[in-house]
Amino acid sequence: MKQRNKLLLAAAFIACLVTSCKQKETTTDTTVPVPAVREVWTKDQANEWYKQWGWLRGSDFIPSTAINQLEMWQAETFDTATINRELGWAESIGLNSMRVYLHHLAWQVDSTGFKDRVNQYLGIADKHHISTLFVLFDDCWSPVYQAGKQPEPKTGIHNSGWVRDPGDKLHEDSTLYITLEKYTKDILSHFASDKRIVLWDVYNEPGNSGYGTKSLPLLSKVFQWGREVNPSQPLSAGVWSKDLEELNRYQLANSDVITYHNYSVPEDHQQWIDSLRTYGKPLICTEYMARTRGSRFDNIMPILKEQNIAAYNWGLVAGKTNTIYAWDTPMPDGKEPKIWFHDIFRKDGTPYSKEEIALIKKLTGK
Repeated sequence: MKQRNKLLLAAAFIACLVTSCKQKETTTDTTVPVPAVREVWTKDQANEWYKQWGWLRGSDFIPSTAINQLEMWQAETFDTATINRELGWAESIGLNSMRVYLHHLAWQVDSTGFKDRVNQYLGIADKHHISTLFVLFDDCWSPVYQAGKQPEPKTGIHNSGWVRDPGDKLHEDSTLYITLEKYTKDILSHFASDKRIVLWDVYNEPGNSGYGTKSLPLLSKVFQWGREVNPSQPLSAGVWSKDLEELNRYQLANSDVITYHNYSVPEDHQQWIDSLRTYGKPLICTEYMARTRGSRFDNIMPILKEQNIAAYNWGLVAGKTNTIYAWDTPMPDGKEPKIWFHDIFRKDGTPYSKEEIALIKKLTGK
């Protein structure tokens, strides 16, 4: 799920993570002060928390009947039958956790109903022995959105209907911060002690879509709001681009546990791991697996298991998000690509690759 030119980490990024980032591990960026109510978790706190989970493995999940976060969570299109069926398929191959995106607009329209639907989702997932990692904000894909009926998928185009949160609206109207603070604190307070939730991924890929450091004020505020609530679950925002050094420093300094994205080949992925290990905290890979980019189950998932790194690949079931197509390779005729970019299952529950399913089940002990 990326709008980027390259995903390969350059040596400069590794140097940044090990040196300049580590030097600021216990401080915040001086240009954006964060009046933290509690401190960032220590290494000991983070590692003690991680012990309870064992090896987390799963997918970035949206039901195949939803094109974006709003279609997933709005009352009119909240599809518990599909969620239940598809999480059952995940359980059947030994996946035990999902990363799921929320959206503030669905909450703004109906905050009570939204929280009830989130609780319903958690109940379904828990029935399948699946924990959840929730994402609050996101800088990827469409900058505009509205409540109500969502667009139909554009033929052969990856994530044609996915929406940012809050997107361009925040940069056009700073009063939106008031709503976003209420949303963040309401959700985190309501689920602050929920043991079905692994952690709060406060901001997916801040700085993407050309925002750069324009995303830093919201990033800093959501960490602040989260610490004011102080839920039992950790707060984190994953590093993802070598070019956003200021954001990288801030994210690594303020995350209770280290999360990251890597869609590259094993050698490159191992460089990320080696660098981020220097922080001494648990590692959680919240996005990987883009087959045509050299990131696959057979060459990445075993590495993550061996090193006890939580592993969330993008996509479970092929559906309206069109993520079987690559980010930058649209197929206007809508034909199925020979090699799927993301996703594991077809909509009828049959696997894209029986060999992959066998490997996943072997690694999960299913």
